[in-house]
Amino acid sequence: MNNFIKIKFKLKLNVYMMFFSLMMFFFMIMMILVGVAFLTLFERKILSYIQFRKGPNKMLFMGNFQPFSDAIKLMTKEFTMLIFGNYFIFLIVPFMSLTISMLIWLVSPMMFNNLDFNMSAMFFLCCVALGIYSLMGSGWSSNSKYSYLGSIRSVAQSISYEVSLALIMMNYLLLSLSLGFNFLNEYQLGFWFLFLMIPISMMWMLSFLAEINRSPFDFSEGESELVSGFNIEYSSMQFGVIFMSEYMMMMFMSYLTSILMLGNNFSMKFYLMVFLMNLFILWVRGSFPRFRYDYLMELCWKIFLPLILFILIFINMIIIYFK
Repeated sequence: MNNFIKIKFKLKLNVYMMFFSLMMFFFMIMMILVGVAFLTLFERKILSYIQFRKGPNKMLFMGNFQPFSDAIKLMTKEFTMLIFGNYFIFLIVPFMSLTISMLIWLVSPMMFNNLDFNMSAMFFLCCVALGIYSLMGSGWSSNSKYSYLGSIRSVAQSISYEVSLALIMMNYLLLSLSLGFNFLNEYQLGFWFLFLMIPISMMWMLSFLAEINRSPFDFSEGESELVSGFNIEYSSMQFGVIFMSEYMMMMFMSYLTSILMLGNNFSMKFYLMVFLMNLFILWVRGSFPRFRYDYLMELCWKIFLPLILFILIFINMIIIYFK
């Protein structure tokens, strides 16, 4: 009888903990969506000051409510119906992209979270790989030559830089002897991986810029060549959903970079690093012109990949030798 009561109590406790963790996750998603709104405003302000102008400054208090005004404007816009496109895929692809961008935040370590798991790196790579289908579906279902070319570019670019991202991440995870992000902090208490592997850190920053299609590697949205890339035919809130998913990925990659290089101790230094990584992405967009596409692919396959494999083998040899 006592064993039955103990089992029943443990089941209730697990259910409560799971419910609490899910509530925390949904609360985090709501905060991230608000953060995405203000990140777009922050980007417009940074780019305007780089270009010696004011930026948004009219909407309510000093333009701080401009993102909400833009969201209302998008909601009131007319939804475009495609005659020759694949309507069903065209409709669900933006929401698929947003769902993947939300699910990927499950791997983020939190202070009070029962959803942490030991294979979070593998879950992250699976979510990044699933994002390719949304890019491919949006370009193909539009039945537009510019959308199709933009999706082909972005799919080839994402597949190429997923390889380098996975191998670079393996270098960090090998030093922590785990496939989970929640153990990285224990191995960075004395010395940050950022300074321990400076070449790897530089390659990581360039690779994740290419993975999330940000400048100077934004070939899926090459305005001078492809009008707007894979999302030309989208309007109204469907365009807004694609926009939100891209900025959620940008925020997550800044968060993940801070975890890999500084640990996840939830201190002010950690959140300052997340802010500086977002600022770095925006500064790169305002400072550098778009790269050439053939140079981008050569950078991945001819420079990054051999160099990362060499460093990975070298780190393995050191670990085996000292073990």
